[in-house]
Amino acid sequence: MMLILATLSLLVWLGLAFAHGRFWQAGPMLGPVPRAVRPVAGTWPAVCVVVPARNEAATIEDSIGSLLAQDYPGPYGVVLVDDRSEDGTGALARGLASPHLHVVDGAEPPAGWSGKLWAVAQGTAEVARLMPGTPGTSDAAYILLADADIIHEPAHVATLVMKALRDDLDMVSEMVALSTESRAERALVPAFVYFFQLLYPFARVNQRRSRVAAAAGGTILIRRTALARIGGIESLRGALIDDVALARRVKRSGGGIWLGHSLLARSVRPYPGPADIWRMVARTAYVQLRQSPLLLLATVLGMALVWLVPPAAALFGEGYARLAGLLAWAIATISFLPTLRRFELVPFWALLLPAVAAFYTLAAIGSAVDHHRGRGVVWKQRAYRERISTPP
Repeated sequence: MMLILATLSLLVWLGLAFAHGRFWQAGPMLGPVPRAVRPVAGTWPAVCVVVPARNEAATIEDSIGSLLAQDYPGPYGVVLVDDRSEDGTGALARGLASPHLHVVDGAEPPAGWSGKLWAVAQGTAEVARLMPGTPGTSDAAYILLADADIIHEPAHVATLVMKALRDDLDMVSEMVALSTESRAERALVPAFVYFFQLLYPFARVNQRRSRVAAAAGGTILIRRTALARIGGIESLRGALIDDVALARRVKRSGGGIWLGHSLLARSVRPYPGPADIWRMVARTAYVQLRQSPLLLLATVLGMALVWLVPPAAALFGEGYARLAGLLAWAIATISFLPTLRRFELVPFWALLLPAVAAFYTLAAIGSAVDHHRGRGVVWKQRAYRERISTPP
């Protein structure tokens, strides 16, 4: 049995390494565009940033401040939707007192809406209206959906727009740099990015002929006409994995999308301990599996075959089983190194990848247990107990 399992695991890893969209590579990165190749002044499209924020007092001033400090040559504005915050988020944002900033007091989400998407819907509706003191937002050609815990370098928005214009894209999204300050973050956060790339290889996402579609919710630049074409934010209203749902709809409607890594934006949301990362993963893990016990079982068995069998065979197998286990473990370890280099971490962390994979698998099981115990998904002090998932 060990021989069979080790052989299957090695075959899977050979397929992942050489026939799965080069998921393990560093991936495309979006850096600043030299001024010499930028469009001339007066030709830049209007852009409005929509930021949904719920209880983000710790980060809102730095995040919105970085958006207001953008070096963007065209019409530009920022809409912050205060999503029923209880910590003074809206008041702190208003204190920034910029003519380019409009703060909206969000309403309670209607039935069937996730809180974040309802806030985004209110923000995009505000973009469509003439907002006094916010030049350019009434006719914005692009909307940038940004989380409230992201810090943006001054050239960030211009770089996103340039990418969209140069490649005629309807949507440009980035995986922003994530924090690795704590030991738990260094052990677990790089693997989160690695597993995301395993699920959605960026090279395939960026191919127009491929059906693979995904986005990273921290920063999503979308053409307003593309958003209207898919029915607006309302078409996603029940999605908890809203970024992937949005990418799927845009790509299926014929739009070009791009997903890569940002060199100009970083998240400042901390995850000090393993429990914080567990909650982050468990929030949507079972939703990703369509709240299906069968898909959960298949996932657990698949994770065991891919991540646990190689070290088990290498350490306890004999003969060919041990050799197959060593080879599979080596491929898995080497495939993680580009991700570690991007996070500027030492290769040692790659040896812990099987244990990290086990952690994520247990978090997915915990997500399912929470769902079937009636606890559902809890995020930002809101509970979603009804059966909602990524729209088709």
